[in-house]
Amino acid sequence: MQLDFLVFGAHPDDAELFVGGTLAKLSDLGYATGVVDISRGELGTRGTAAVRGREAREAARILGLAVRENLGLPDGRVSVTDAARMRVIRLLRKYRPRIVATHYWDDRHPDHVHTSRLVAEAVHHSGLAKIRTGQPRHRPPVLLFFKLPWNVAPSFVVDIGAWAGRRDAAIAAHRSQLYDPASREPSTYLSRPDFLEQVDSVHSYYGAIVRKGKAEAFYLKEPLEIGDPVAHFAP
Repeated sequence: MQLDFLVFGAHPDDAELFVGGTLAKLSDLGYATGVVDISRGELGTRGTAAVRGREAREAARILGLAVRENLGLPDGRVSVTDAARMRVIRLLRKYRPRIVATHYWDDRHPDHVHTSRLVAEAVHHSGLAKIRTGQPRHRPPVLLFFKLPWNVAPSFVVDIGAWAGRRDAAIAAHRSQLYDPASREPSTYLSRPDFLEQVDSVHSYYGAIVRKGKAEAFYLKEPLEIGDPVAHFAP
């Protein structure tokens, strides 16, 4: 299977929180989408690896993903090693995505930082013929970054207004991490009652700058060639 859009998130809920609307939209447009979770989130204050795995599968169903895999790197200790990079390369060559998206590299969470670097290095190395995995080499032509710092302007945003409900449902599938007044587990930033409102406000901001209701933001390190600007910017 070749994927059109493949997201790498450090933990099982990262893709939903930051690009869930885009994933739902692309699936509805007929594109093959996928998510690779780098870790199982086993160090999370709430839930367990098994619970989070079930939640991730439910979110994948809601978003219409063609593929969801977990790389199984240790939560809290995601590192850029030769072994980890080779595992990502094998996935890139297996699914041959047209577009890859992962965390922006400037982030307070070390797993997000290392995931960004790990995926970026693997995207490059996956195109090297002398790195042999028994698969044809493949370097994805586009690498995008999400969860941008407040002071970084996006390269572009994706209007997700009609898909915000699906995004919200996919996020809600990770119920072990979110506000639950009946839960006896310790509270976290994600489990605060106003957390989802804060997430929504970010998407509202990106929507407002392009006169839309909700949008998700992406950053490109390199300029993207547009062959037909008239068709590209057509309404």
